[in-house]
Amino acid sequence: MSEHDARFWDRAAKKYAASPIDDEAGFERTLARTRVLMPPDARVLELGSGTGTAALRLADSVKSYVGTDISAGMIAIAQEKLETARQSGLSATLAFRQATADTLAREGVQYDVVLGFNYLHLAGSLPVVLAQIHSMLVPGGLFIAKTPCVGDMNLLIRLAIPVMRLVGKAPSVVTTCSSGSLVQAIGEAGFEILENERHGTKKSDYRPFIVARAI
Repeated sequence: MSEHDARFWDRAAKKYAASPIDDEAGFERTLARTRVLMPPDARVLELGSGTGTAALRLADSVKSYVGTDISAGMIAIAQEKLETARQSGLSATLAFRQATADTLAREGVQYDVVLGFNYLHLAGSLPVVLAQIHSMLVPGGLFIAKTPCVGDMNLLIRLAIPVMRLVGKAPSVVTTCSSGSLVQAIGEAGFEILENERHGTKKSDYRPFIVARAI
């Protein structure tokens, strides 16, 4: 991810925060399954946490939770939501910070669970990002992802992305992978695939929910 993409998401932050969840039932299924998979004493890192919607729902079930995003604008909104939640009684150990997988990997801190929802297709080179994620997990730690697989989408959508990028309607990095190539890349990065499911309620939802163990 680049500074250009950080600025893109900064500009989009308020609209993104105000937009309704596209598939509420699919989102709830993902949250429920993720909550079951995370041990109560887990230290959790979420990459691409956006405005904190998932983090605020999941953090109370684990020991600690850090939500990160490349966009300062997204993190600012997430922080506002966190303060409101704390005033309403949220006691979870939750923090938000602006960061990328690259900067986090160089810090050398390891987690029990790393989450990436709607993240991997925007993170840059899959082999590089997956290697960074692997380095941030303790042995046997879990990587849980739900990622749009652009390579499985309609050809018109794939052709529209470069045009949208030219007019500033899409970030500079959008990785085009299929669900099959994504699973292969995760395996090649040193993970064992434990689950590969579809949580979406729409036929056009190309976001596999993947659970992988660092080996």
